[in-house]
Amino acid sequence: MRTEYRLKDQVAIVVGAGQTPGETMGNGRATALRFAEEGARLVLADRDEESLAESAKQAQALGAPVLQVVVDITSEDDNERLISAAAAHYGQIDILHNNVGIGTGDRGPTSLPLEVWQRIFDVNITGPFLTCKHVLPVMRRQKNGGCIVNISSMAAVAATSMTAYKASKAALNAFTQQLAAGNARHGIRVNGIMPGLMETPMAVDAPARALGVDREAYAQGRHDRVPLRGRMGSAWDVANAALFLASAEARFITGVILPVDGGSSVH
Repeated sequence: MRTEYRLKDQVAIVVGAGQTPGETMGNGRATALRFAEEGARLVLADRDEESLAESAKQAQALGAPVLQVVVDITSEDDNERLISAAAAHYGQIDILHNNVGIGTGDRGPTSLPLEVWQRIFDVNITGPFLTCKHVLPVMRRQKNGGCIVNISSMAAVAATSMTAYKASKAALNAFTQQLAAGNARHGIRVNGIMPGLMETPMAVDAPARALGVDREAYAQGRHDRVPLRGRMGSAWDVANAALFLASAEARFITGVILPVDGGSSVH
C-alpha cells in the first residue's frame, strides 16, 4: 500500500481543468488527475460546466475530494468568488495552477481585429493576473508558503504567426517572474511552463476541424517538427512538469520558465 504522496493534503486550484473535445487528454485535465494521484485536495475551475464535471468525475475516481467552480476567468468577480470558495471549503490554498489560453482568430498584426487582440489578452494574461491577485493575500496570511504555476507557451519565445497569442504569453512569462521576485520573501514560489508542440485537443483536434483537414495528417505535420524522437509531447508531459514544480522537490525553484518542448527551443 502506498504511503508517500507528493501533494498529500495540499489544496490545489486548477484553473482550466476542462478541455476541448478531442481524441487525447488536455493539459488542464491531465494536471488535475496527476495532482489527484499524488494526494491533493482539488478545486477545479472552468467555464465549460460539462467538461469540468467530467474532469471532476475522473479525479474523484482516483480518490481526490473535488470542489467544482464554474468561472469566467476574465471576470474579477468570478475570480474573487473562486478563491473565496476554495478557502472557505478547505480552509487553506497551497497551489494555484493557471492553465488558460486561447488563440482563436489570431493572425498577423495588419489584419488582426482589435476585439480579437483584446479577447486573447483578456484570457491569456488578465485572467492569470486576476487569479493571482486574489490568491496571493490568502497564501501570505497562511505564512506557510505556497506555489503558483502559470502555463505559458513556447510561442512566447519562438517565431509564430499568432501575434496576440505570442505577445500575451510573453507577457505571462514576465508577470510570472515579477510575482516570483515579489513574493519570495513570503515563501511563495511562482514558476511557468512553456509547452511546445503537444498532442492535445486544443492544439490538434480543434484546428484540424476548423481547417477541414484530416486530424491524423495535421498531427503528423506537427510530429515532424519535433526534434526529440519526431513525436509531439502529451498533456501528461505538461502535467508531470507541473507536479514537480508544485511539489516539495522544487522547494528551491522560483522564477523559472520551464520549456517542455522535446528540444524545439534548442533548434
